[in-house]
Amino acid sequence: MPSTVLAPCHVSAVTPSPRRPLSLVSGSSDAAPRLALVGEGLTTPLSTGGEVEYANFDYAASAPCLASVAAAVTEALGEYASAHRGAGLPSQRTTERYELARVAVGEFLGCREDDAVVFTRNTTDAMNLLAHALPNDARVVVFASEHHATLLPWREPVRLPAPSILVEAVRSVDAALRELRRGGDDAPILVAVTGASNVTGELWPVAEIGLVAHRHGARVALDAAQLAPHCAVNVAALGVDYVAISGHKLYAPFGAGALAGRADWLEAATPYLAGGGASSHVGDATHDIGWAAGPARHEAGTPNVVGAVALAEACRALAEADQAALAVGEAALLTRLRRGLNAIPGLHDLTLFGPDCPRVGIAAFAVEGLDSGELARVLSDEYGIGVRAGLFCAHPLTRRLLLDAALPATAVRASLGVGSTEAQVDRLVTAVAEISQRSAAR
Repeated sequence: MPSTVLAPCHVSAVTPSPRRPLSLVSGSSDAAPRLALVGEGLTTPLSTGGEVEYANFDYAASAPCLASVAAAVTEALGEYASAHRGAGLPSQRTTERYELARVAVGEFLGCREDDAVVFTRNTTDAMNLLAHALPNDARVVVFASEHHATLLPWREPVRLPAPSILVEAVRSVDAALRELRRGGDDAPILVAVTGASNVTGELWPVAEIGLVAHRHGARVALDAAQLAPHCAVNVAALGVDYVAISGHKLYAPFGAGALAGRADWLEAATPYLAGGGASSHVGDATHDIGWAAGPARHEAGTPNVVGAVALAEACRALAEADQAALAVGEAALLTRLRRGLNAIPGLHDLTLFGPDCPRVGIAAFAVEGLDSGELARVLSDEYGIGVRAGLFCAHPLTRRLLLDAALPATAVRASLGVGSTEAQVDRLVTAVAEISQRSAAR
């Protein structure tokens, strides 16, 4: 079944800032330009002696900071004060930056005019906020293959088994919703689904799931933590009701994320955090409390203005750079990486939907007889290459993909980003091949 999740990629209409021109750098052998990053050229010592330029293959955990994001933060710090609190000029300008950041994030995500954008700490925080805001009688449908941020926040969810093919994912949602609606039950239902797997990078049929969910009167929450850094996300076009993102995966590592989507459940819920900013009135009596309307209702306390500014600038930079063009270059690198890894004897490329399923720049793998943690350590210590080893906060899915008795209990994940190059990809493939060969020879 063809998926309409992301094809073709498109750019949301974020207005570029005239004060921070986009910084592009060209790789020596790469066809596509790359966005400039803070920390490029970092060197790391090797246990074998000497040092080498660090090769980052851990973008899926936390992406490095864009140079333009660092510049935006530095500019904001020059006039920093508490937002929504003071009458002084720095406070006024900080408040303006904060609210303009909200608009920019909403535009980047293709939000509808009446959607709310609430700043959170990250995707996990955003999904927990949504879980808090659900009506009391709401039911949640979620796949067992989700990242824990989307798998765990719900009260007694209907947990669907991980599908083996894309069409099965859609059919499973349809069947679950039919069962929940049996007998005319019209209670609210939320379907929570990822856009791109944080383990395999595979794209999920979000638009198709959205169509099925809406036919049954259900809503859809999209975990776009791994999706948004690689390809444009448009809430309205995908037909989802909520979307959650993390700034630290979007080249804005300053502790901010967002939950964007329909405002009614958020407006009806008690504040996610109780405190200043979330309250419009506090009387002398214990229960004489009025809660704020709009996003402020769930943003109690002094907000993370720097994080919001960073997140908005990352959105602007990615949109202006043309995510579709960046995705083409990344796809070529991913093909090169997977082709090289799959040529290594005993290496298993982890996939849920099959090797030809479209995916973002993530490749997870395991090598027969070779502990994944040890492989990751040697890659770092002897080759200056950073990867991730483990179950990737998606334990049920990763364990399922490692059922082969010859494989270790955990996997290695190599993830790409805007700073990745062909030379780095070739270096990783060569290193994994050498380590695997040494292990097999023992």
